[in-house]
Amino acid sequence: MIKHTLIGTKIEIVDAQNKNLLGLSGKVIDETKNILTLETQKGIKKLIKSQITFKIGSSIIKGNHVIRRPEEIK
Repeated sequence: MIKHTLIGTKIEIVDAQNKNLLGLSGKVIDETKNILTLETQKGIKKLIKSQITFKIGSSIIKGNHVIRRPEEIK
């Protein structure tokens, strides 16, 4: 599990309920309990954490593993 906020992290979507999101990449500019806001080359995208799997570097992370408020991170 990730022990820090994702804001500022570059991610790439590797699986999603909405297949149009596959391959989408960018920098996380905001995070709430259920939503990641991503700045991409095509603009700002809001992604539902529970519906995506993303990659940070070589690590694959299921979005439902990071459903928590940023202020709850210890």
